[in-house]
Amino acid sequence: MSTTQPPSYQPPEPPRASGAGEGGGHGHAHGHSHGHGPAAPVSQHLRKVIAAILVPFATAVLIGLAVLWPGGAPAHERTGVGFDRQTQHATVTKVVEVSCQSVNASGGVPTGDTSTAEGSSAQQQADGTCRKATIRVDTGDDKGRTFNEIVQPDQSRQLSEGQKVVVAYEPSAPEDLQYSVADVNRRFPLALLAGIFALAVVAVGRLRGVMALVSLAISFLVLNFFVLPAILQGSNPLVVAVVGASAIMLIALYLCHGLSARTSVAVLGTLISLLLIGVLGSVFIGWAALTGNTDDNTGLIHGLYPGIDMSGLLLAGVIIGSLGVLDDVTVTQTSAVWELHEANPSTGWRGLYRAGIRIGRDHIASVVNTLVLAYAGAALPLLLLFSIAQSSVGTVANSELVAEEIVRTLIGSIGLVASVPVTTALAALVVSADRPTAPARSREHGPVRTQGAGQTPDARPTAGHGGRGRRRKR
Repeated sequence: MSTTQPPSYQPPEPPRASGAGEGGGHGHAHGHSHGHGPAAPVSQHLRKVIAAILVPFATAVLIGLAVLWPGGAPAHERTGVGFDRQTQHATVTKVVEVSCQSVNASGGVPTGDTSTAEGSSAQQQADGTCRKATIRVDTGDDKGRTFNEIVQPDQSRQLSEGQKVVVAYEPSAPEDLQYSVADVNRRFPLALLAGIFALAVVAVGRLRGVMALVSLAISFLVLNFFVLPAILQGSNPLVVAVVGASAIMLIALYLCHGLSARTSVAVLGTLISLLLIGVLGSVFIGWAALTGNTDDNTGLIHGLYPGIDMSGLLLAGVIIGSLGVLDDVTVTQTSAVWELHEANPSTGWRGLYRAGIRIGRDHIASVVNTLVLAYAGAALPLLLLFSIAQSSVGTVANSELVAEEIVRTLIGSIGLVASVPVTTALAALVVSADRPTAPARSREHGPVRTQGAGQTPDARPTAGHGGRGRRRKR
């Protein structure tokens, strides 16, 4: 058969085939790129059809970026609450144990039921051993300044000597209370973990891994310099999310997988699925009356920027959160159809679709389960609270906090499920649409007429059907 012809595997043959005629050269190029790069594009006609769809779409994305591009996040007066605080880096220089009773003398003797969380905490603060930490500010105008902080025995975060921390600064507070420990400085372990991740991706993926890391960096840049500031400036969160997600999709897919018909089909499948997610999200978020303002962080955002549509922000999060998994599904399905076609070029689009959808069913089962577990893991503390309260399943699901996660999960999962048949059908149609043309020409004109000048008549019968398959890829 054509897939086992010696010229496609023996190194000395391809140069002679390339020199003798154009068809042989293209056949070897495709055989190499099949394992190490993006597939060769399909016929010129189909490339024009795909371009007629994607070029206006890409142009609209560029126009959207230009129109909505922000000048930066608008300034506001810091509230000193949550993340909206001035912070500096600091180091714990000394930690000594002290009596909690001495440092909490002004609080008096605790009273009440010690079986409750509040009573037990008060008792520990009175009878236990506290720690007094001396902390040195390492950055900012007050670099070198020290202050003390008392760590209670029941606090979840205990300080140790030499530990790097983040301190909050409140200039309006009394001088001895201006600084307080806000968090632990985790930059080094996080940077080390990111480095290990990057090395693993490059070691396994090689050039593709490098391109994946570059596209990941570009995605963060789009989010940080376009999506977030544009929403803060008052642009519609849904429109910003659609434009930003589309830009990320185009850059990531073409950068990682090359400019080819295979990648373009994956882009089309992802785009259709994103549109479905956007429509479903808009309908059900409004129908379920989800406000998007359910915790301290969203409440702070709404307080600082009351003009932001919080329900629109929720929908924007659904779209952006689904994009990464959609890319994986559409690229995998498109590649599967292309591989099936290469294994048996005579298969029509219906056969390719049926075979591809069988692969997609396994993918759906694993991806949907992954998505549900990811959201459940993120909401695990909240679910524990409901479990402690012994609330019924209906009560838990009806609360807005959980309902948001349910809507987010189900809408994203519907988009993932829909992306499989949509992308598989598109890939099957594209990869098989121009398949019969080359064999028809070969039967009409014979093996000599289908090759370039200088090709001998007896060279083509050995190639058989495979020669026609290679011509199709030009």
